[in-house]
Amino acid sequence: MTVTIKDVAKLANVAPSTVSRVIANNPRISKATAQKVKKAMEQLGYHPNLNARNLASQSTQTIGLVMPSSGDVVFQNPFFPTVLQGISEGAHEKQYAMHITTGKTDKEIFDAVIRMVQGKSVDGVILLNSKVEDQVISYLKGREFPFVLIGKPYKDVEEITHVDNDNFRAMKEATEYLIQHGHSQIAFIGGSLELTVTVERLLGYERALRNAKIPLKNEYIIHEEFLREGGQEAVRELMSLEERPTALVVADDFMALGVLNMLDELGIKVPEDISIVSFNNVLLAEMSKPPLTSVDINIFDLGYQASKSLIQMIENSKEPTKRIIIAHKLVERLSCAEPIKQQG
Repeated sequence: MTVTIKDVAKLANVAPSTVSRVIANNPRISKATAQKVKKAMEQLGYHPNLNARNLASQSTQTIGLVMPSSGDVVFQNPFFPTVLQGISEGAHEKQYAMHITTGKTDKEIFDAVIRMVQGKSVDGVILLNSKVEDQVISYLKGREFPFVLIGKPYKDVEEITHVDNDNFRAMKEATEYLIQHGHSQIAFIGGSLELTVTVERLLGYERALRNAKIPLKNEYIIHEEFLREGGQEAVRELMSLEERPTALVVADDFMALGVLNMLDELGIKVPEDISIVSFNNVLLAEMSKPPLTSVDINIFDLGYQASKSLIQMIENSKEPTKRIIIAHKLVERLSCAEPIKQQG
């Protein structure tokens, strides 16, 4: 037998309209009444039909997530499950569902976002990375559709709510850490320059070298995808240079794993022959050999704050634009030492 609002009203001894108000979290209902109605709902095993309610309020109680492209490869990187965990926790607290979309190309992703927005299947969108030329951002801004970006927007920073780390400062500190250990031949292995995070980190690396009066070498700056293979390719290039680097800053732990494998194949020891500082501090960093010194960027928090901010925007159209900066810290492990010249 189906339990109806009338059954709940009868058991709680209130009017059916009061039950509806409790379901809609109407602030005019007293706490005592709300508790009485919720107890009756529990006793009868009554679950409100959210879809019917959402049709009435034009809300879907769903947030859309736009994953980066490149097929399955992106899901191999532990950054994404961790950030999703944070997003889903924030959504769950407010009883929002999640709708994930991705595509193999930027065009496929763009089309999926248009379908999501025009089909009214979500109330707002979280973008999981920030590109230099971003069609999706331009589209969402033009439609005045609520969205939050994880990362720093390439332009219109003041107008876009975003959750990010101070990537410039984080990479500057990581590079300074190696300089304090006596290194001056420090190479940078970063991701694609189309991503704002790479641009910010590269600038931080350059600033640290400049401040220490260390000349910048173009051949020490390498850009690959944030993947294991990318890291391996980068190492081969660097290790064939006449003046090899004695230390590396790597933009991502997953990439650093590829770097470690390749160094091992080439018979180059970490940290004896070369030091490494990596980024993200995912579990892999602790489990690698040797365990990696890595910058913890609080990935879970990035996701959690993004969904919290988005839901605030959905529920209040006058919510001001925010820039939320998540703290980072360098976690020291065993992948750094002084360069050999100085040890000897």
